[in-house]
This record gives sequence, structure tokens and C-alpha cells, in this order.
Amino acid sequence: MSQTTAQPGTSTSAVPVPEDPTDVAGLVASMTLEEKLAQIVGFWDKGDGDAVAPLQGAFVEPKSLHDVAASGLGHLTRVYGTRPVDPVERARWLWDFQRWIVSSTRHGIPALVHEECLTGLSAWGAATYPTPLAWGATFDPDLVTDAAALVGRSMRQLGVHQGLAPVLDVVRDPRWGRVEEAISEDPYLVATVGTGYVVGLQSAGIHATLKHFVGYSGSQAGRNFAPVHAGPRELQDVLMVPFEMAVVEGGARSVMHSYSEIDGVPVAADPTLLTGVLRERWGFDGTVVADYFGVAFLALLHHVAADLGDAAGQALLAGVDVELPTGDAYLGPLAAAVRSGAVDESLVDRACTRALEQKAELGLLGATFEDEPPTEVDLDGPEHRALAARLAEESVVLLSNDGTLPLAAPRRVAVLGPNADRLAALFGCYAFVNHVIPQHPGTEPGIEVPTVLEALAGEWPDAQVRFARGCEVDSEDVTGIEEAVTAAREAEVAVLVVGDSSGLFGRGTSGEGCDRDDLELPGVQRRLVEEVVATGTPVVLVLVTGRPYAVDWALGSCAAVLQAFFPGEEGAGAVAGVLSGRVNPSGHLPVSMPRSAGSQPYTYLHPALGGDSDVTNLSSRPALPFGHGLSYTTFELTDLDALAGSTAHDVVVRVRVHNTGDRPGDDVVQLYARDLVASVTRPVAQLVGYARVRLAAGESRTLTLRVPPSRLSFTARDGRRVVEPGEVEVWVGDCVTDRRQLRTVTLTGGVHEVALHDPRRTTVEVGTGI
Repeated sequence: MSQTTAQPGTSTSAVPVPEDPTDVAGLVASMTLEEKLAQIVGFWDKGDGDAVAPLQGAFVEPKSLHDVAASGLGHLTRVYGTRPVDPVERARWLWDFQRWIVSSTRHGIPALVHEECLTGLSAWGAATYPTPLAWGATFDPDLVTDAAALVGRSMRQLGVHQGLAPVLDVVRDPRWGRVEEAISEDPYLVATVGTGYVVGLQSAGIHATLKHFVGYSGSQAGRNFAPVHAGPRELQDVLMVPFEMAVVEGGARSVMHSYSEIDGVPVAADPTLLTGVLRERWGFDGTVVADYFGVAFLALLHHVAADLGDAAGQALLAGVDVELPTGDAYLGPLAAAVRSGAVDESLVDRACTRALEQKAELGLLGATFEDEPPTEVDLDGPEHRALAARLAEESVVLLSNDGTLPLAAPRRVAVLGPNADRLAALFGCYAFVNHVIPQHPGTEPGIEVPTVLEALAGEWPDAQVRFARGCEVDSEDVTGIEEAVTAAREAEVAVLVVGDSSGLFGRGTSGEGCDRDDLELPGVQRRLVEEVVATGTPVVLVLVTGRPYAVDWALGSCAAVLQAFFPGEEGAGAVAGVLSGRVNPSGHLPVSMPRSAGSQPYTYLHPALGGDSDVTNLSSRPALPFGHGLSYTTFELTDLDALAGSTAHDVVVRVRVHNTGDRPGDDVVQLYARDLVASVTRPVAQLVGYARVRLAAGESRTLTLRVPPSRLSFTARDGRRVVEPGEVEVWVGDCVTDRRQLRTVTLTGGVHEVALHDPRRTTVEVGTGI
């Protein structure tokens, strides 16, 4: 049983409601136990259909919505995102319900509405952006901010208040199915891009929810829900870094706990993390919400609680304020635990207070919903399309090219592969097209999206385009390969589009609960590629995936290889634009391109003995390094200068970037550092700054990057975050292994302890073009 204890007696009778509807303390004091519990749970009218949450079928809502909400309601779960519904009709229903709860409950407090918004609002007909791994490939947090702000405006128009995004898990193993939902293997890139999303979403009045605090991506063997074996230094220096920036700098208003257990302690029951780190160290004063059914899982999956009441007590004590998506533990079981004396009602009061304070921030306390809901909504208008296109175009990574690309005006093109003419191939598992539509056969996607085949036909209107699927994404059927080979032989060039099918809980090759035990292309896709290459026709391989695959065998045999991480509704046009040359590719790998599954887990952030060495016969070297990405123009980095003072001052780095080619393009200049001698082992390389720079042909600019001490800090043996004196290598390049421009600087002075509110972000000044 949990260690929570109750004071004798609990609130069982009502006291008068305060006259001021925004008086949170007065509201809590006036509530019965049932009324308080109602404010810290959600209700999900999920209906029938396949699961879109883990073990969804094990939890059945026992009553109707109006019965559950008779004492009030904390959250309405996924009003728009559970089934295909017309947004105008659903908004009318939502406004009617909010009016009912205001007029029919004693306190008249509306429900907070939350929705998934990982790749845009997950609703029928809403714009669907590239997946977060594509955000990372852009190295463009400002663009992500703009997209999130537009998504937030759509949500706010529909009466939504909280978005369950962004995912700030740092990729640790590409076999994990949720790699597509993460931004990068680098914590600084995750932090800056993810915080950009938070700032954008919250600028529209939507509370962002950081997922999944913390350690979820570090699961054993890349298996969903598997135990995490991370030490405190890995937690603090890698996995917590994005969350800290999003809370301290981004002002995130909500955090969702991880399903994980870390060293045997489930995060949902860990007050050290949910209270000690979040609130006491970082000063977070928002709400902590449960990942769906996460409180009940303390009893059902982790077996650290005897029953749901015990699970509720442990979660409350740890700091989980709101149980989502329903009140399986925080309603009847928690009420019984409070009344029996097993759980102190003050914990309920604390959670209820935080939930009501969030509603006050959102303007819900005192809201009457006397206004009318929207009668016209355009959730996928020109602004959405333009931003989705920019994100997609900046995210496509050109991995290799023997000069075949760009294809300005090909005459005969074979467009081949299982993802060439499949709309769903462009989206991740939390996109409505893949998340909900498959549970409703015969339902239209709700958005107009060209496939890669259609986009290429439009890109080359005078070309003869022939299509052959060749094989399915994840099948052993090879009967279609012969047709693809024939089409390739008769073509001038073959564009072969392969990769993933995103889904949930084993219904895809990528996505939540769709983990892999190898990193080969699924099914017989490798055989398809190899037989098409054997025709001798130049092959442009397009990887449309949710994770990086081990395709080093293709980098040398194909004329060119492109990587697109589920590029969204405008993704096909972005791919076609890169192939034709209309778009100059500028994406860079946010994750290392693996050579084999046997070398996993791997990260470029490894210490010396985590890489290749003379003491092992096995190589962990990736096929392509973190940060890699080619262009149709060329860039030169020169005149590197690095100045350092004491451990308490910025390291200032200047470098000149020159477009030496004949067309405009974007370069992503990456700044890395290595602490040569430290009191604990340090990574052989660490991204400490970056800048996306657009340059005309022949243009040069000078960049000045100011690296604050915190970017070079780490957790010392005594647990403090410090910068130590000594020599540090710094270099700039187009990927982590590009060390042509390198300097060594010396940090002087004593050990410097980094404070919470010290700057965490490297600033970049871009000089006038020359």
C-alpha cells in the first residue's frame, strides 16, 4: 500500500460556493470530495473501434457523460480526435455541453478540452504537418514555432484548450516505434525545436503538454513500455535537457508523465521526478497529467500498487494532478481510499487546486459559453498549406547523389515501390489519417493530398510516367517485383519509393507499439530495390519512413538516395520538388543513419569507449553521421576563430560560410565541442549550436555563435551541474564528423556551477552578406 495517510474525516457535505468564480481557494474549500475528484479526471466518449491508446479495451466508461459530469468535470478527452466528425457540428455539440455543465452543476465550471496535436490538430479535415523527426531534420525552430502557432489558432477556434504535444523524448534506439514522434537523438536540437513548438502553441492560447517526462525513449532494446536502465547522469545531461528548456525558457503549462519505470520505480509514482525535479528544482507550476491509463498501470502493469485506490494514492503523492483519459483510479477507488484513511485528502486538494488554477489561466472559471460556436471553419487553408510545404521542403535529406539529381526534364520515368502511390505513407501514427480513419472503413481522409506518384506526374507533365508497386510495405509476396523490374528496364530513370507504414500497436512498421528487432527495410523491399538496381537503369531511392533504416548497401548502388521522415500533406510535393531541382535540398539528419541493428543502441554522444576502438572487434560506426545532408550547391566554411575566457563566460566562435555553387541554397552550420579531460567521461562530440543560413550563389556571411557556459556543462560526481576548466575542442561543419575547421580553446578559472536560470541557448548573429 502507498505511504500516503489521511487525517481523520473527509469532506462530505457542501459549503456555499464563493461569489467570485475565479477564487480557486474558495472553490476548493466549498467542494465535496466527489466535486474535487471530478475536477481531476477526464471523460472519453471513445465508442467502438480499434485501440488508439494502450490497453484501451481494458477500460470501459461505466456511465454516460452527463452522469459522470453531474458533480463537474476536469477534462473532456479528444472531442474531435476520436472519430470522423464534422468540426462545425461537433463544435455546436461542445458549446451545448459546456452550457449544460455551467448551468447544471453546483460550481458551474466548464470542462477543459484536450486534443492530440503532434502533427497538427488530430481531427478530420485538419491540416497534417510533417512528423517531429522531420522538424528535427529542418534545424529550423522558428519555422516550427510558426506552424505550432497556426495549429493552436485552429484548436482555439474549436474550443480546445490543451494540446498533447510536443514529444521531447531524445532518441536512443532507432528500433523503438515512436522514433517518428521524437525530434532527434541530440538533446539540444530536441530542446530548441521542441521549445519552439511550445512557444508557438501557447502563443495561440493553447497549453502545451510536454511528453513523456522522462526516460520513455530509453527503453530496453527499443521496446515500448520496456524498463529503462538510465543512470542519474544520463537522465540529467541527456534525457531531461529538453524538458528543462521547455519549462524554464518556454514556460510550458503542462507535463505528461512517462509510462516508464526507471531503475525499478515507475515515473507515475516517483515524487523525486514529478515533484522534486519538476516543481522544486525547475519551478514548474502547471499541471502534471497522466499518460492515458498511466495511473491504473501502476497496478495492472507495474505491480507496485495493490489496487486502483492504492495506485491513485501513489500517483497523487508523486505529483500526478489529473488522471487521463478517464477517472478509472481517481473517482471511485480514490474516494474509497480517502474515506478509509489510506490517502490524505490534502493530496486531492493540492491536485484540484492546480487543475482549477489551470482553468483560471485559460479563462474557464466564470466562462458561460453564451457566445455562439463557429459556423465556418477552415482547418486546412492556404496558411496551413504554405507552412506544411516549407516544413516538408526543409526536412527532406539528400543522403547521396552521383550527379543524377536533379532530374530537370526526364522523358521516361518508372515510379515504383509500395509508398509511391499510397496517401497514408506520408503520415505518422498520430496523424488522423493513420490514427483514426483505419477504424472507419470507407471514410474519406478529409484532406486533399497527392501521393508521390501524383506529385511527380505534376512535376514532369511532359514525361511518360509508368507506375508499378512491386510489393507491399510489409509482406513476403514477391510476385509484383517482376512488373517493377520491367518498368525500370524501359525507363530513363527509376524513382523507387519505399519505407514504412505507420500505425498503432503492431498494425504498422512504425508508430506507437510498432517496434522492430532489426533495421532492414520491412518485408521484401530490399529485394525489390536490389532487383531494380540490377537492371542498370539509374535508381533514385526515396525513403519515406518513421525511423532511420540500415540502408548502407543502397548508398553506393543507387544513383541517389533521399530520406523523408513522414513529410505530411505537402510532403509529396516536397519530394517531387527536390527530385526536379525546384527545391534545393537542405535537410540534415537529426539521427545517425545506422549500419546494423546489432550496433544499437547507438548515439553520436557516446564517450570514447562507446565508439570504435582497438579493444573490440565490432564497429558501431553509423552508415551516415548525425547532421549529414547534401545540397545541389556547395558551401565552404572558413576563417574559424574561437575565443574563450573563464568557465563562467561565453565561448565566442566566428566562422565564414560561403555558397561556392551556382544556385541559392540553405546551409545548416553545426557547432560541436569536446571536453578533452573531465572528472567524468564526456561525449566525443556534442552539438552546442547551429544556424540555418540562406545564401545566394556566390554569397558569403560571417556567423558569430556565443556558447553560454551551460552548453558545456555536465553533472559532476557530486551531482552539481558544472563547467570545469581545461581544454575544449570546438569545430564547425556540415555534420558531426566534419572536423576540417577545428580549434582548441582553454577555459580558465575554477569550477563554475551553472544556475537554473543561466542561459541555455547558443545565440547566433548573422553578418551582412558579401
